[in-house]
Amino acid sequence: MAGPLAYLNGRFLPFAEAALPLHDAGFVSGATIVDNARTFHHKLFRWPDHLARFRRDCEACYVPLHATNEQLTAIAEELVTQNAKLLPAGGELQLVTFATPGPLGFYLGQSGNGPPTIGMATYPLPYSRYQSFFTKGVTLAIAGIQHSHYYDLVPPRVKHRSRLFWHVASRTLTDPQSELCWRVPGIPATDSSVVPVVLSGGAPGKGSGAGDTAIGSILVVMEDTVMGLVSGTVQESISAKVTFELCRDLGLRVNDDSPLDMGCLSRPVQPWEQKSLLPRISELLLVGTGFCIAGVRRFGGRDQFRDYTWPGPVFRRVQAAWSELVNVDIEKQFTAT
Repeated sequence: MAGPLAYLNGRFLPFAEAALPLHDAGFVSGATIVDNARTFHHKLFRWPDHLARFRRDCEACYVPLHATNEQLTAIAEELVTQNAKLLPAGGELQLVTFATPGPLGFYLGQSGNGPPTIGMATYPLPYSRYQSFFTKGVTLAIAGIQHSHYYDLVPPRVKHRSRLFWHVASRTLTDPQSELCWRVPGIPATDSSVVPVVLSGGAPGKGSGAGDTAIGSILVVMEDTVMGLVSGTVQESISAKVTFELCRDLGLRVNDDSPLDMGCLSRPVQPWEQKSLLPRISELLLVGTGFCIAGVRRFGGRDQFRDYTWPGPVFRRVQAAWSELVNVDIEKQFTAT
């Protein structure tokens, strides 16, 4: 096999030959539901969870998905088996699964649309992309606001291909002319450890609301409790689900439905807030498919920031539990390359 394979609409073919027609709704309208899973020891991790989320999001967004779970699983496993042969020693894969409503007939003067598109592709897990997360800690940088609500037509929990506002978010951090940019003092925006955060905006007069990133979910550590944001206000994270399971096994408390105002965590605690929960928050975690779990060193924006304990004791405990679960030293996997 000269190069990796992909799967598109019923057949395996070389990755370089896999393409959508220009009149596919996934290209024309960005109407694409997507999932990103990863392997450990060349086996897909928590694939049933990924598949369930993918099917749920397709249904919620009226994207037909005719293939059964058994068929999708067989395709995914075959693709991983074949493409893993091309990896160097110690390499792993990320698997992208996507679905669209299919071609739009009116582009060709036809009255009908479809059939729906289904595809899968893999790429080598980019260890270098996340290496600094483990050597320097993550810096979260507020890049702006994207108003969203779990009653939106496309709610924040849905994982879809439109990444335009994330593209804008990453560029605002490096654009000195951008009025949207909320830079973190003392850390260049080009630093590989910097991750843009987009706030939901919240309700009028109710603070900045939830905050999310393009690569993972933010969790908050307050003493012996690990907290996540209210369900539906950010993209549903399978890595967060696994992390909460591990926390419970470790005897840590879990609150996976907390109405946190993420903007308050990006600035120093004010004198009038000393009796609030804010001073008791000592660590922030970032969890995501590619890197599993990382600790946050600094969170800021608009010329202010707050430093967090890094690497923190809760992070170390949960990271060790992650490594035991997947039988891989996660930190070493990213720092040994």
